[in-house]
Amino acid sequence: MTIHHHGAVDGVTGSCHELVLGPDASLLIDCGLFQGEDAAPRGGPDQLAIGFDVRRVKALVVTHVHIDHVGRIPWLLAAGFEGPILCSEPSARLLPLVLEDAFKLSLSRQTEAVARYLQVIEQRLVALPYDQWHHVHDEARIRLRRAGHILGSAYVECDVAGHRTVFSGDLGAPHAPLLDPPVPPEGCDTLVIESTYGDRRHEGRARRRERLAAVLRRALRDQGTVLIPAFSIGRTQELLYELEDIIEEGGDGEAVDGLPWRELPVILDSPLATRFTRVYRGLARFWPVEARARRAAGRRPLAFEQRLTVDDHVAHQRMVRHLAESRRPAIVIAASGMCTGGRIVNYLKAMLGDPRHNVLFVGYQAAGTPGRAIQAHGPKGGYVDLDGERITIRAGIETLGGYSAHADRDGLIHFVTGQSRWPSRILIVHGDPDAKQALADALRQRYRAAGRAVSVECPS
Repeated sequence: MTIHHHGAVDGVTGSCHELVLGPDASLLIDCGLFQGEDAAPRGGPDQLAIGFDVRRVKALVVTHVHIDHVGRIPWLLAAGFEGPILCSEPSARLLPLVLEDAFKLSLSRQTEAVARYLQVIEQRLVALPYDQWHHVHDEARIRLRRAGHILGSAYVECDVAGHRTVFSGDLGAPHAPLLDPPVPPEGCDTLVIESTYGDRRHEGRARRRERLAAVLRRALRDQGTVLIPAFSIGRTQELLYELEDIIEEGGDGEAVDGLPWRELPVILDSPLATRFTRVYRGLARFWPVEARARRAAGRRPLAFEQRLTVDDHVAHQRMVRHLAESRRPAIVIAASGMCTGGRIVNYLKAMLGDPRHNVLFVGYQAAGTPGRAIQAHGPKGGYVDLDGERITIRAGIETLGGYSAHADRDGLIHFVTGQSRWPSRILIVHGDPDAKQALADALRQRYRAAGRAVSVECPS
């Protein structure tokens, strides 16, 4: 099978892969935005451009709704794509919210224009149940399987004239409270697999809730606010779920002197995250068994009593001032996850210079982001530049591992070797060069040990 790669071959963003179905037909898997260092070489309009003929594309399949997998969909439509957008049922609920935000940031803030774009998107959306085959063109059919990355994520099995190709999308890791881990496919001929963490192993995921509680106890003793920068979708909902469990278990016991866990405010200050969380609550039938059981027992894992939501900008400014000046402990979850923008920046500007407050990182901080600077220089009493203002870091800085939404090297290898029929061709994408090479080497070694033949490639 011929596969053209239009992104996520030189880095981890811009995912877009084209499976050729015939002389004048193809299937597109994702159409994501280039970000960070991946966007820099392209610059300006080039990072959004659709550099291939869309007339042959019969359908777009979305593996999940992160912006690096869906962010170029508006430009795909503008380039003339007229086919359906196929995705899982949860993704069909979440995708319009993601693209509405993208439209407002990059295309237009005009309400009517955004509404027209979204209407087109919703008309094209086709929600597919997991684990059922769907005909797409002539002899081609696809099936979505749970990928365990975020709610609605899927890997894609494509059957074309007796040849099975699997696109992994982004694969999740075990011990995520709102997701079941991915189960490998029965087998395939060609596998296109991500490699974000192809060169490392995750540690401590099984006990991350206990470690989160311990970090919070230490930080709250300072009688200030614990700031948690978090992505609006996926990470925020997992944090809310685990915080509810910590508070429920703590009950009337003291989080800090004089403040029971039941009275500890958890402030969600991210309008987009609030909307995503509302959708997550409405999709509880896609949660794992334990999470559904907790809800059936009368608990509200994503909307518990102590959770406060900040909506408009005036209320946000008032909350920042109140928490910066008061001595009442609180937890704030706000975007963006790498502190590159969003409401978390205002909290950081107000609180980084005060040792009573703490910043807790639970996600990867890319090089060149304010989050990375705070993480690296904060413990040394360094500084960070935010909105052109240099701020000396006196707040406590903590980093908690175990929250990655990506499979590690062992998980990626299991996705291959857990199949009853191992693929004979593997294309490694969506990773930095070192990660791709490490995964390629590990897979070749595993095949040699099993006495099997394989072609492992890292497209460029």
